[in-house]
Amino acid sequence: MATIKIKQIKSKIGAPIDQKRTLVALGLRKISQVVEKEDTPVIRGMIRKVHHLVTVID
Repeated sequence: MATIKIKQIKSKIGAPIDQKRTLVALGLRKISQVVEKEDTPVIRGMIRKVHHLVTVID
């Protein structure tokens, strides 16, 4: 499958607990950290939930 790179661009401080847990599930812990995940509908849904904290790198 295709992969996508996800970069955390904002802090999770002040975010609701479910959004913090979504970032942890994506493997993101620090600002500017980049992870590579398979492009699945589940991952896309997680990105949509925290779209204001992350960006997708092409």
